[in-house]
Amino acid sequence: MIETRLLRQFIAVAEELHFHKAAERLHMAQPPLSQAISRLEEKLDLSLFTRNKREVKLTPAGSSFLQTAYRTLTELEQGVEHARQISRGIAGMLTVTSVSIACYDPLLNALRRFRQIYPAVQLVIREMPSSSQARALAAKEVDIAFMRKLPFAAQQVESRLLFEEAIVMALPLDHPKAHCGSIDLRDCADEDFVFTPQALGSGYHSQLIGLCEAAGFYPNVVQEAAQLHTLIGLVSCGFGVALVPESIARLNRLDKVVFRAIRPVAESANPGIGLYMSWHARNPSPLISNFIAMFDEQLH
Repeated sequence: MIETRLLRQFIAVAEELHFHKAAERLHMAQPPLSQAISRLEEKLDLSLFTRNKREVKLTPAGSSFLQTAYRTLTELEQGVEHARQISRGIAGMLTVTSVSIACYDPLLNALRRFRQIYPAVQLVIREMPSSSQARALAAKEVDIAFMRKLPFAAQQVESRLLFEEAIVMALPLDHPKAHCGSIDLRDCADEDFVFTPQALGSGYHSQLIGLCEAAGFYPNVVQEAAQLHTLIGLVSCGFGVALVPESIARLNRLDKVVFRAIRPVAESANPGIGLYMSWHARNPSPLISNFIAMFDEQLH
């Protein structure tokens, strides 16, 4: 291993081509500098300079090694600065996972703002169902997760409720209740339902099932679909009706599907479904705290 001090001493001599001037530039005596260059040549097993009483010249090998020395010190300085930026949370990579991100303009705006504030950060965004996000978060494979309610207790995972939205009913356009202003869920006991699989989001799935049970029935699930846009497509084809977050209704443009509000069951408010920002409390990345601070500022 060659010390960076030796490289800097070699560069000074190579640029000055004069040991006395190089020594003055380095604020050291000339004999220790000459000894340092000799040690470097011994380490490299080659001659870097030809010297006589009149002049000092770089050998061809010395000229080649000079470029290596420049490159090595430059890369080292850049590496040190990059490491400092990472330690301050202004560089590095931040992995963000989310449910259907296109449904939430505030979330999209916050991510765009983060990229503007921290251009040196590589922002990786992946859409994943909540259950997959929860597992990845617990394993510290992701940094920030925008997901439904955490489907299991996890002491090391912190969560913050960002938005809460109503649950609405998606119906085919030709459904008898499609022209109603709102739907009484108790009238849907005999309907066929399409649902997302429980394995993809047990908290979300359980909340919808619980809403039906509060209305006095267990839904007859005839078809499942992993993606909400596929779920809406199945509704449009007449497979059944579906309970979905209100944001899906705002985003959806299918002419064959209508969305209707659900009337409160037993005079209680229609429970909303939340979107949470979650992170692992023991993830050491300083980018997480910077992201959360920026996100809070963006939303307020």
